[in-house]
Amino acid sequence: MKLILASLFLVMFITSCSKDGGDSVVETTNGATPNIQKVAGSDAFINLVSVNDNTPIDLSFTIDIGFGDIESANIVLFYFKGNNVYKAIFTTNVTVFPSSFSISQNDIYNAFNEINSSSDIEVGDVLKITAELKLKNGSIIKILNDNGTANYGADIANSDLFKVLQSYNVSCPSELAGVYEYTTTNSSAPTGESSVGPDTGTVEFTDLGGGVYEISDASFGGWIGLYGPGNAATGVTLTDICNKISYTGVDQYGEIFTFSNLVINGNQMSFHWENDYGEYGDTTLTRTDGTSWPPLYL
Repeated sequence: MKLILASLFLVMFITSCSKDGGDSVVETTNGATPNIQKVAGSDAFINLVSVNDNTPIDLSFTIDIGFGDIESANIVLFYFKGNNVYKAIFTTNVTVFPSSFSISQNDIYNAFNEINSSSDIEVGDVLKITAELKLKNGSIIKILNDNGTANYGADIANSDLFKVLQSYNVSCPSELAGVYEYTTTNSSAPTGESSVGPDTGTVEFTDLGGGVYEISDASFGGWIGLYGPGNAATGVTLTDICNKISYTGVDQYGEIFTFSNLVINGNQMSFHWENDYGEYGDTTLTRTDGTSWPPLYL
């Protein structure tokens, strides 16, 4: 059913975007993107322990041309703190591509009037590094608007060829990557399906850096029980910020997942999961090496 709905939406989307009501094709504007990549071996997140100990952090990255006729680029920093967003220019008029840069906590203090010392850097803050591009035709392209919102579409965000920004969560070291055994019960869908359960198997958390992990199946076998073998909720991530965990991202159908009723008991972690489509289930994850889960919370 989800695949049918998604296909119908795609057909309508293509039709509405490619025609203006007559026979002519709606014109598009040529643009450009940067390609910003974290340097392997450098810090993948802002380590709060290092910041508080005044140990230098190393946020190294490269900037290159993703596509387009780019004349120059300004590297722009956005610092997200609660409901506030602060913008700063890190460097201007970059004309050599690729170029490499590194940012320390002192660079952050110097860039933002609002962030002056380690006490201003807190768990949950996020630093985003992106660019403002000057094209050879004189046009200016902003990847993020001044308020920090995205100025690009899903095709750019999901590209495997380039990254228009890099995010650095303020977090603590996290080690949740691995393969875990799951047992999922009470799986149900709003369309009336329910799993006879329990559904069992393994799920993998793949470390993406900065306390973010890709989940191989965010339904933990619930979709298999509901819809049969081969079904899995992909694209969803788990974020661990100093032991506070949450679902992040959306699945392949654009659905948002949430956790509740989290209980840690030795090498087992139990919780209730659900999404805004209306599917839900109760899962227990077991660490196969016998070690205890850290004191995670929601």
